[in-house]
Amino acid sequence: MSVRSTADPSVRDLLEVAIEAAYLAGKRTLAYFQTGVVPDRKADDSPVTIADREAERILREHIGQAFPDHGILGEEEGETAGSAPFRWIIDPIDGTKTFVAGVPLYGVLVGVEARGEPCVGVLYLPALDEMVAAGDNLGCTWNGRPCRVSSVDRLEDAVLVTSSITACQARSDAYDRLAAVTRFQRTWGDCYGYALVATGRADIMLDPVMNPWDCAPLLPILREAGGHFSDWQGTPTIWSGEAAATNAALAAPVLDVLRSETRRGG
Repeated sequence: MSVRSTADPSVRDLLEVAIEAAYLAGKRTLAYFQTGVVPDRKADDSPVTIADREAERILREHIGQAFPDHGILGEEEGETAGSAPFRWIIDPIDGTKTFVAGVPLYGVLVGVEARGEPCVGVLYLPALDEMVAAGDNLGCTWNGRPCRVSSVDRLEDAVLVTSSITACQARSDAYDRLAAVTRFQRTWGDCYGYALVATGRADIMLDPVMNPWDCAPLLPILREAGGHFSDWQGTPTIWSGEAAATNAALAAPVLDVLRSETRRGG
């Protein structure tokens, strides 16, 4: 692969490399998927496997070959500074617990910030071979075809998904209030839930706890798919430590609930 122009690459060039990198890293994870791989424990007690480490190495190598002066922030290896105003934020396996359990709903995440603003997002589900990708003003695609969020406009007809019901309930009453009025609820969580919203198969996705690498690609993906991605106060950011995604019509009523949540615990 040739080195791209790094002075001011186009969004299309960034997206092309992000898709390539996510695909290659994802294929590497499949070498370990459903093989009984045993995870190690990180300092925060979260699991990490050889598949996480090798996939992040592939991501970094592919991005670095194309854009050697860009910065990279990854879940497993931390941050490598760059001299250009572009930063790649990567998660080699989003849903490591899911991966270890042999469930095919884990993903590879690649996001790009240009001058501090998210502009490119790629979400690849290797075991399902589904790719959701977006770049500013380029639209959002699902396996190469344009995709959009749903047109559901009533909470009573909406599908609500989350990574963890118990985590939501431990935080506040917001999830229970939404669950009480939505059509049905599922734990199709981690990045898979956001892929479902972006492609119109679910309508609301909630996470009370998120790292930036967990959601770096999601803001451009949801935006280009015609939906909404923000923190629980409605700010479109990947840095708040929480996330909510909806279609366009449901953003206001969902955020009304999230903003008026009653906190639990300490």
